[in-house]
Amino acid sequence: MLHFKSLDGIAHYRLFFWRKSILWKLMLVNGLVIGVVIWLVGVSVKDFACLLVGQYEYMDAEKQSFFNSTMHFYLVRASVIAVFVGIIIYYMLMKKIFVPLRKLNGSTKLMMAGQYPQPIEVKSDDEVGQLSHHFNQMVDSLRQAEQSRKQLLGDLSHELRTPLSNLNGYLEALSSGVVKGDVELYKSLHEESLHLTKLVDQMHQLAVWEMKQASTPIWHIVDMHKLIHQALSSFELELASKHISCQLTIETAEVEGNETGIRQVLINLIDNAIQYNMSDWIHISGEKTGHDYKVTITNEGESIPPSKAELIFNRLIRLDASRRREAGGSGLGLAIVNEIVKLHSGKAGLQTDRNRHSFWFSIPLQQHSSKQGGSEI
Repeated sequence: MLHFKSLDGIAHYRLFFWRKSILWKLMLVNGLVIGVVIWLVGVSVKDFACLLVGQYEYMDAEKQSFFNSTMHFYLVRASVIAVFVGIIIYYMLMKKIFVPLRKLNGSTKLMMAGQYPQPIEVKSDDEVGQLSHHFNQMVDSLRQAEQSRKQLLGDLSHELRTPLSNLNGYLEALSSGVVKGDVELYKSLHEESLHLTKLVDQMHQLAVWEMKQASTPIWHIVDMHKLIHQALSSFELELASKHISCQLTIETAEVEGNETGIRQVLINLIDNAIQYNMSDWIHISGEKTGHDYKVTITNEGESIPPSKAELIFNRLIRLDASRRREAGGSGLGLAIVNEIVKLHSGKAGLQTDRNRHSFWFSIPLQQHSSKQGGSEI
């Protein structure tokens, strides 16, 4: 009984190994193909040789039979040797291909278990090498996304904790009678409430525009000359109170997109330029560049380190390490700009030279636009 169980276990293991190992499947199929080809070619050569030999009269029946059996023996031996050598060569070649595939399989299992595997060494530029390279890029992107998510959670908790702590502290002091309310205190509490409201609103906007990336938007024709003026009109009082003059160089053009989204981009960039401005001027330009319309907002402000310039459009990135809200907004305005511009198949960036900064974005122009030329004001 034990003997039969052992045989049954061996058979089960062989069946499992056969199902799991594609290498052995390919080797068996390749061996069969080689054997059939060699056998067909060999039989054809043998029959042709026997036909030629049979035409000579000095070959009697016994010699003819001996010749045929000898040809058959060498045919079988050559076929077996050729199949065996072919399988060995095929195995050595396929082993080099399946080694990175096995590594990919192991790395995939690690990712399924919630771990990030080490990069797979790429030794070739073929399909398997490209697959390994793309897999390494995918793992690196997922790792960066995870780090960004953790950093976002930490930054959001920091952003929310400070105003909530202030509100809770003052409200507790007011309710217990430790302090008495006055105009300045209520004004401070109102400012904290407004900051929380703005932060939550911007978080909602960012989530909305990120979700729209997965949908097919319905675009409308947008007059950029008109839209820039409308966005700028929202800041007339603030510009006047801070004695900042705004210089405009705007070329007339039309783009296809979401007017509300593009207006939000303009408002966020103009607001960013005003908040961080350290001079008495701001320049806004709009021009056609090939198939795109490019808007650039330039001002003079605090010097931006190269490391921060590359990350300036990420979520909750600020120039001041102390995170003082007096020095800027919530750190989500430029992230919203980036998401909206990406939704429009455009680009956004920053060009900086010491204290002179130019935030820009470009959106594809409307195809077959009816308006030609441009105007400067």
